[in-house]
Amino acid sequence: MIQIFQGARAPGANAILDAMHRDRKHVFVDLLKWDVPVVHGCFEIDQFDDDRAIYLVAADANGGHRGSIRFLPTDGPHILGTIFPDLCDEAVPRSPNIYEISRGCLSMRLRAPERLVVRNALTTAAVEFALLHDIQAFTCIADSGWLSQVLALGWDCWPLGLPRKMGRSLTGALRIDITPETPHLLRDAGTYVSAPLVMADPRAAVPA
Repeated sequence: MIQIFQGARAPGANAILDAMHRDRKHVFVDLLKWDVPVVHGCFEIDQFDDDRAIYLVAADANGGHRGSIRFLPTDGPHILGTIFPDLCDEAVPRSPNIYEISRGCLSMRLRAPERLVVRNALTTAAVEFALLHDIQAFTCIADSGWLSQVLALGWDCWPLGLPRKMGRSLTGALRIDITPETPHLLRDAGTYVSAPLVMADPRAAVPA
């Protein structure tokens, strides 16, 4: 099951989102050494985790975080448009029908086969969410390690500019077009993994 959370929650308000932010800290700060904010020493939460953010979260039966992604509408502040517009050779795509995907995070507790299933389920859920909400495209920023994975998913991707050296890797911006044909492209690539997509109960999973 993939749960949809609309809007950020303060730390301690929801156990699933707390688990997501903890895993984001493990991945992006502890492992990848990103210079991003850490709240209370254990939650990776940045300035874009706000009321406009939408999260797709894969959780296990006990509320443990397995993987997640964040959407931000591009007609407001988002990472590409606010921090890295120079990754685009032309104007940054901005529209109520274009959303940025960021903070894709898979739990480090998953084994490799599980990581692949969760990644593909989140990708499929992102496409299904887009088709349900008239989202025509996603933008994202990907370093060289993620770029090959994004392209291998099978959907229609287009570079927004030449990749640039950032830190130790090349990083580029992409546009991913979403049409009714996109689920078929994922199936052809072997990356379509359907999972129930449900709105999260805001009263659920609150720590005692």
